[in-house]
Amino acid sequence: MGKLVMRRLIAFCLIGLSLALGSSPEVFAQAARRADPFQLAPQRPGQTDVYILSFGLWGPQSVFESEARGAARILEAQLGAKGRSIVRSNTKRRAGATPETLVAAAEAAGRTLDPAEDIVVLVLTSHGAPEGIALVAGRDTRLVTPGDVKVLLERTRAQHRVVIVSACYSGVFANALADARTLVITAAAADKPSFGCRDGATWTYFGDAFFNKALRRDPRLDTAFESARGLVTQRERREGFDPSNPQIAGGSQVLERLNAR
Repeated sequence: MGKLVMRRLIAFCLIGLSLALGSSPEVFAQAARRADPFQLAPQRPGQTDVYILSFGLWGPQSVFESEARGAARILEAQLGAKGRSIVRSNTKRRAGATPETLVAAAEAAGRTLDPAEDIVVLVLTSHGAPEGIALVAGRDTRLVTPGDVKVLLERTRAQHRVVIVSACYSGVFANALADARTLVITAAAADKPSFGCRDGATWTYFGDAFFNKALRRDPRLDTAFESARGLVTQRERREGFDPSNPQIAGGSQVLERLNAR
């Protein structure tokens, strides 16, 4: 790609900075309750079930809807989560991943799973900024911060969580949320853009490498991530981009539970 295309891609990723100026704090803590539209398979006592919440947040570009759907489909297959996923996206014509919808999905999972036994996987894909990830649902534009994501995780009640964020500067979520019971995987470091957010594409660069390639071959999140990081770095260097430096942090207890299944 040429330097002009590269500058345009980075500009898209930086749009979230302007959204932050109009974003109210604790978006998800303030989201109103709504009727629960979700159907989830029940948890199975004595087994570690995985519940997947996957959201494409940026409506103006179809790649994020495509990635949210594809990520959920592959995670479902590789983690044995059939019937236990919720996928919602914003599009040019539909506001499907509003703050209210995300809260309702998290609470639906929280009413279904066993907090001590089961695992929630939260996938967010959109443009990003150093403060968080952008949500554009129709005329509603917000910046989703690590604090907002923490609220969502709390609404699920799950004690073991995985957060996967595909966006520029998404390493901010790893810095803020990762601990022994929270595994965080991000497309970029906190000070780096990521690439591939083109309208009409099926995946971003990170989504293609992690979900579409590495995770299809290897159901272990940690080793699949290491493979994906190498694929992303090779592609970025080949196309003239500075490496986005995808991140993985925390989650020792989560990985132990996943890998023992």
